[in-house]
Amino acid sequence: MKIGLRKPSLRRRIGARTSIKRQVVHRAGLKKPRGYGWVRDPKKYVYNKVYQRTTFDIFKLIKKLLKKQKK
Repeated sequence: MKIGLRKPSLRRRIGARTSIKRQVVHRAGLKKPRGYGWVRDPKKYVYNKVYQRTTFDIFKLIKKLLKKQKK
């Protein structure tokens, strides 16, 4: 499991939003409400939960720094 800074990938960010699988699920109306990831794939849900808590995104860090400077 990774700890610390996540390495950003522009290609993956775009790919996640434009994938065929995402489009099919979205248009078919098979989406579940936020927080129901554990229903679809419990193992992946737990992994992602731990990953999100042990790493941080550089873009969110920059966003927070810019917000503090505006005040």
